[in-house]
Amino acid sequence: MATVIFYEKPGCANNTRQKKLLTEAGHTVIAKSVLEQPWTVETLRPFFGDLAVRDWFNYSAPAIKYGEIEPEKLDENQALALMLETPLLIRRPLMQVGDDYRAGFDAEQVEAWLGLTVLKTAADLETCQKSEKSGACRHE
Repeated sequence: MATVIFYEKPGCANNTRQKKLLTEAGHTVIAKSVLEQPWTVETLRPFFGDLAVRDWFNYSAPAIKYGEIEPEKLDENQALALMLETPLLIRRPLMQVGDDYRAGFDAEQVEAWLGLTVLKTAADLETCQKSEKSGACRHE
């Protein structure tokens, strides 16, 4: 089983469910706040691998939801600069296992990467359910 460094937004219900899936599968999860981590370009960029820049973003962040930031129009340097300034823009969770870095929690991809006990789940494990229902999420 793996030791997963798991960068989350404290209080996020989806991150709590994601960590539970990982621990139920026997992985050790070391949770850290994505909002309090002292990110640099060098420490943040590896998590996004070959994902398109638009897929680096947390679309529940108010600046994106309200059209202040349009991830599709940003290049890599612009995106990283915005994320360093406002970590809430970072797609969560960020996960690290050894020298392997990932952003987001697609259950099928995590299953293929690390293994999960329960692959199928009814819940969307990335979209903030609170923001969908009420338009706001604690600690956005």
